[in-house]
Amino acid sequence: MYEIFQKYLEEKTELTQAESERIQSFAIIKKLRKRQYLLQEGDIWKYDAFITQGCVRTYTVDEKGSEHVNSFSIENWWTGDRESLMMQQPSRFNIDAIEDTELVLFTHENFELLCREIPAFNNMVNTILQRSFIAAQNRIQASLTLTAEEKYLNFINKYPGFASRIPQTMIASYLGMTPETLSRIRKQTAKK
Repeated sequence: MYEIFQKYLEEKTELTQAESERIQSFAIIKKLRKRQYLLQEGDIWKYDAFITQGCVRTYTVDEKGSEHVNSFSIENWWTGDRESLMMQQPSRFNIDAIEDTELVLFTHENFELLCREIPAFNNMVNTILQRSFIAAQNRIQASLTLTAEEKYLNFINKYPGFASRIPQTMIASYLGMTPETLSRIRKQTAKK
């Protein structure tokens, strides 16, 4: 499992053998079964987490018991609750596995140490954070300006493999619509 993360690092940055070994020395391997929590609301998130296999969702549950999906994360993506991690406050989110999932975790303390010790690793992390910020801005803009059909088409064009891996009810929640609306849109777009 760590080999997948090692390959990711090799594709994203150049590290010496000693730097690679240093990173690996802090890695914690975690396996989740489908529906198992990585984080539960109220807990403080303490890790930087990279997914080597599987898919997780980050979501909240409102006072009526309805789920609101904030994000999905798959292989070669990072996941977690940055607000809880950085502010050391209880999380508002749940993160659970949509399918069996394997992750490489680093305690945030060790992750920060690696960033200080290994400039190439730190540069990679900063690039990832910048891209994540841009993706969040684009998601907010799309949710404010696109029609329901445009949101769905944008989603399947951006993430073509998600529709076959993620239940439609979760996709509907992520897009901010009811499952019935999503079903209607899917039928309409299939006819076109």
